[in-house]
Amino acid sequence: MVDDAKPGEIDEVDDRADDLADDPADAAALARYADALADGIEVALPGWVVGCVERILVAYRGRVEPSEREAAVRAGAVAAAEVGPQVRALLSTDIDQQRTSPLALARTAVRYPTAVLVGAGVPPVERDEFTERRFPEDVYDLAPATFADLDSSLHEPGLTWGAAKAHVHLARRRREGRR
Repeated sequence: MVDDAKPGEIDEVDDRADDLADDPADAAALARYADALADGIEVALPGWVVGCVERILVAYRGRVEPSEREAAVRAGAVAAAEVGPQVRALLSTDIDQQRTSPLALARTAVRYPTAVLVGAGVPPVERDEFTERRFPEDVYDLAPATFADLDSSLHEPGLTWGAAKAHVHLARRRREGRR
């Protein structure tokens, strides 16, 4: 406390800070939705990796060797162990500090099925110019465009989290007088 402050001055500042705080119910809901999305992405990644590998191998040579499937399963487990915590960390960060999205982080998981496919000798697929520029490392065109592309069960949690984040963001801007 400042020695020369008059009684009530500090309380006035504290009251303004309280006015800028998120609604506790909104913050709790956003946290729940973020946890559900992070859980879903972490659970979906292994199956998504295996599915990508199988789809490309079947299209390329009509079959998946057992060793390739085992490599895909291992890669999927690593994807969940490495990308899952990154998504969770992002979603636990204050929304004003988030500099990427959970879908963008999930897209980085293309490196896991890509490594299996490269190891299996599969050549890159043809992609359009935009995709080549936007996702140069995604030589098999695997990057999910939506949460549902990772797993159909992620459609609703992705939309719900996104709507809750937008709601909290707009409420903050309104309290700041910016909307």
